[in-house]
Parts: sequence; C-alpha cells; structure tokens
Amino acid sequence: MNSKITSQLIKREINYITRDDEEYPRRLRDINSAPKQLYYIGNLPDQNMLSVAIVGARNCSGYGRQMAREFAREIAQAGIQVISGMADGIDGIAQMSALSVGGKSYAVLGGGVDICYPTGNMRLYERLMDEGGLISEFPVGSPTLGRNFAIRNRIISALSDAVLVIEAREKSGTLITVTYALEQGKDVYALPGRVTDSLSLGCNKLIADGAIPLIRPYDFVRDFLDNMGNKERTDNYKAPTTNPGNDNIHEFMTSKQRAIVSVLDYNPKSVSEILYDLSDKTDIEIPELLENLTHMTIRHMIDCVDGNNYCIHAENDGASR
Repeated sequence: MNSKITSQLIKREINYITRDDEEYPRRLRDINSAPKQLYYIGNLPDQNMLSVAIVGARNCSGYGRQMAREFAREIAQAGIQVISGMADGIDGIAQMSALSVGGKSYAVLGGGVDICYPTGNMRLYERLMDEGGLISEFPVGSPTLGRNFAIRNRIISALSDAVLVIEAREKSGTLITVTYALEQGKDVYALPGRVTDSLSLGCNKLIADGAIPLIRPYDFVRDFLDNMGNKERTDNYKAPTTNPGNDNIHEFMTSKQRAIVSVLDYNPKSVSEILYDLSDKTDIEIPELLENLTHMTIRHMIDCVDGNNYCIHAENDGASR
C-alpha cells in the first residue's frame, strides 16, 4: 500500500455499516442486489439532499472535459451532490470541478477505500476524504479489478436521482450505469455530439432511445429541480455568476485573434479548417495565421493539440485526464 495513503488512514477512520444500520443509505435499500455492507472514508451522501451521477469516457475529448466541468460546477453550485467513480476522464474531472466551487461529491470505488485508483487521481482522492466521501462494498485492502467496475456502477446510479452521461462510445462501460439507472427508475440525460465523433455515438444513441438531451447546465438544473418536485427552488434558481477571467482575455486580443477564437470550439481544427472558416470574417494569409496561432497558444488563449490542431483553451481542474 502507498505509504502516503497509509499515513492518511492512520489519521482517518474507515467506517463500516450494514443494511441493518440506520445510517445505511435509503436509496440503496430497495434496489436489486443491494450491498450487504459499505466501507467509507469521510461521509456518505446526505440523504436529504438531491444527487446526480456524472459519468462518461475515460479517454474523453476536450469537448467532453469542458462540458463535464461546466455541468458539474453548475450542479454543485445549486446545492446538488455529485456522485461518480473517480475514474480518469469524465468522472474525475466532474468530481474535482464540483469540489472546486465548494460542492459535495462522493466516489464509489471498484476496490477497497484504502486504495487510490487510479493513482493519478491522488489529489482528488485526498480532497474527497475532507469534502465528500469514498465508498465501497469491497473490504479494505481489496485490489481494484476490472470486473468490479460494472458491479459498483449499480451503486453509483442508486445513490443518484438522475444520471448524466457526458461522453460514451457506442459500446462503453458507462452504458452499464445507464442500464442500472433505467432498472431503478432514474431519469437519464445525455450530452449530444457530432454524429461523426466516436465518443458521442453512445450519447446520441441514448437520446434516440429516449434519454433527455443536455443542452445547457443552467437548463438542466432547472429541469431537474422541477422534475424532482422542487418548484420553489426552480422558480428561485438563478445561474451562478460565471468566472470573468476567461472573458477578460479578449481585451488583450487583436481583432484577428478574436476572429480566430470565434471559429474555434472544443473539438480541435486543423490550420486549413481554421483558414477556411475565417475566409468570410477577416483577410488573413497562412503565415500571419500561423504566427497568431503560435502566439495565442503560448499565451494560453487557445490550445494546440496533436502538434498542428487548435481548439478553445480548456481549464486545468487538477483531475487526471
């Protein structure tokens, strides 16, 4: 066991409860194959607060990363708990983003709660101890095995009032969580994407099969609160004030740099695609475009991906990618 984790556990109590205990989450009691026991560090989700699960691809795109951040932040700022699996990609990004705005998040693990997996999410693991909880049905010391992920997914969906899928391939482990959610009578939301993007095939198919499309974080929160019978909260809910930092950067751009940003999104574009999209916006030649792209990348105005493709700058939330 990692010595750093061991030193943490010396200071932390690993809690253990069974279905006979009053503290056992009531959301879990009525599902098929309810876990007989739970081990946890930190806290269990507050049973009197609403919760949503945010799940998705481990090898996610820039678009998926940013949407996970934006939805998780809005949800957390609305006082809704975020449940996930602390995996690389969408799971970890969403949970770190929820914590970054003072929200609560809880991770259901595929091994013992004393083992940080993946190890790259150590910072998130440590923060969840203090600002949420780490939960598992597997005994302390249990290794994280591939077959355990599908098993733990039923707990992620059961602890949540709805499941949000940010990105998923057509055949994805994420869709196992969706299956459990539907069996448990939970609403499923999915983020639409381009039909040519493999990471969006699973989500687009879910929408075609009846999942609710995620359009904007603010709209989701209002729709979710309304569906959960919180009309007063829905009527009083206002979108949190956004961080002005990203908007202020435009003050330091030239008119051509602003035009470049206007044709970018979170899906990387090649130089030739950018030049074509700029053709009706500004008069710019390849050498000048390349000079601007290089300058804007160095200044973190945009991101360079795979050597020669560019997209909107994605924030770094500290979660493993």
